Amino acid sequence: MDDDGHGGAAPFERILLIYNPASPAAAVMAQELSAELGARLPGVPLGLHPTAFPGHGRALARAAEGRPLLVSISGDGGYNEVVNGAMDAGATAVCAVMGAGNANDHRRSTRTLPLAEAIVRGEVRRMDLLRLTVGEGPRAWSRYSHSYVGFGLTPLMAIGIEAGIKGRFTELVSVAGSLRGLAPIEVTRADGARAVLDSLILANIPRIAKYGRLSGAGYPDDGMFEVVILPHAARWRIGLMAFRAVTVGLGARQSVPSYSFTSTEAIPLQIDGEVMDVGAGTPVLVESAHQALATLG
Repeated sequence: MDDDGHGGAAPFERILLIYNPASPAAAVMAQELSAELGARLPGVPLGLHPTAFPGHGRALARAAEGRPLLVSISGDGGYNEVVNGAMDAGATAVCAVMGAGNANDHRRSTRTLPLAEAIVRGEVRRMDLLRLTVGEGPRAWSRYSHSYVGFGLTPLMAIGIEAGIKGRFTELVSVAGSLRGLAPIEVTRADGARAVLDSLILANIPRIAKYGRLSGAGYPDDGMFEVVILPHAARWRIGLMAFRAVTVGLGARQSVPSYSFTSTEAIPLQIDGEVMDVGAGTPVLVESAHQALATLG
């Protein structure tokens, strides 16, 4: 394992495998990874840590002292919890994900090696995060995103995928069906102008929603993220853009270090697979946290 700036020390002292035992696939993958790492890294302490409730992954990551390797065996939402827990604790941990969910957008976009091989090599790299801040003053709250923050169509796509039968064709049909429930969102931009949009996506990776290719460029370690804006238009135009996203991609997009707006009315929000709402009249700020995350694989 390489140094990564710790005065000759290995980049992590022990390994925590965090998974949801309610997912049969995740439980099996956790056991298999544990057995492989135990055989290949016999001198490194290794523990299996099943989660017991929503948010438990974040709590486990937050409580991990020293320099652990936190491996989330999950989809994008589970990994979001682990990343936020690591940031809560001061970001001394190395984080990695083994895709065991539905979309696994982050793993698909950033993978360079099979995870077990990457862990054995121990070559740490730095990646950006997106820091989302909702509201102002003492009632404001923040959360980190490893992949994207989406408003409008993006949360509906996520709901459509989860409600549909799994599989590429049927999931794309579910996404198409979600267009019927699409309502435009209205926001006030930082320059004071109002905009009516069908979707606003701020992305740290080039692919989201499993099959959608947002950008032919975009690097998750350059201090910038891509802005994908879909102005309100006829349903057939939105459908055409969705088809383009899953085939040739949407092409080059604007890259920025931060983006802000105020919601005119309550709007849906998705952050790395988790869907929630932003209240009316709420300031929203997304910033690049440049190379804030230590990761591998």
